[in-house]
Amino acid sequence: MFRAAQACDPVCRTAPLPVPVPSHQPADDDPLDPAALLGPGCLAACERLAETGSTMDRAREIAADSTSRLPCGVIADRQLDGRGRRGAHWWQPAGSLAVSLVVAGDHPGGRPPPPAWSLACGVAVAETIRSLEPAVPAEVRWPNDIEVNGRKLAGILVETAGRQRVIFGIGINTTGSAASAPTAIAGRVATLPDLIGRSLGRQRLLEALIPRLLQLLEGVRRDPGSLLDRYRPLCCLTGRMIRIHIDGQAHEGRCGGLAPDGRLVLDTAAGRMLVVSGSLTPPEDVWWGDRERMPDA
Repeated sequence: MFRAAQACDPVCRTAPLPVPVPSHQPADDDPLDPAALLGPGCLAACERLAETGSTMDRAREIAADSTSRLPCGVIADRQLDGRGRRGAHWWQPAGSLAVSLVVAGDHPGGRPPPPAWSLACGVAVAETIRSLEPAVPAEVRWPNDIEVNGRKLAGILVETAGRQRVIFGIGINTTGSAASAPTAIAGRVATLPDLIGRSLGRQRLLEALIPRLLQLLEGVRRDPGSLLDRYRPLCCLTGRMIRIHIDGQAHEGRCGGLAPDGRLVLDTAAGRMLVVSGSLTPPEDVWWGDRERMPDA
């Protein structure tokens, strides 16, 4: 893991595809204003990187610094080595939204169970896309993907840093076309231009997403059950037969949605399972980019 930032603009102060339409908006027409993301209900600090390996690398540095002003955002104009869970590679078209958000993770009564962080972020991303582009039926694919018509439009990576920090890494394909994706995954990804014929401005997206996510997290702190009420209508798995891979074993059954504590409900021939962590992608289909497959995948 590395951070290869070539330029940094910190701002601090005390958010089956349709036939592609060729009217793609150039990335140059997508200006970013980090200062506009600061203020009550939004960010306390924000950094914009011209180029980086992964925004998560810089976010981890911020999370490790006890003096950092939170919540803090790290946005990259170009991300060279975006990653998903367990080190899997994350493909994005050039100029798409790549952001990591560092927030305080402590709250009365202790932190929510691990699944809650990914679920909350997934709900916020899906709701934001739907609100800005009603023609895009974004859904949450447990635990950390946003899909449209079975294709991945956005990815989420959530990490805890100590007991007081949580990092949300978010990548949304706001530009480009799946036709330019590597052959191995071109049929499994989606972009907004492919779906609606145009890009979605990163500034507009962030100004809607960040307050929504922070408000949702605050709501979860007060009432954990409120998250499930918003997650259930967005879940693309409920009622479907699925196969989940856990520690090298595959378990097949019908998805019963989420349990009250956020675990995935899987009704198998052997009985009901409550799943905290697992993958819906078969190990052989995980995309590692140019790297070799991880030994513990």
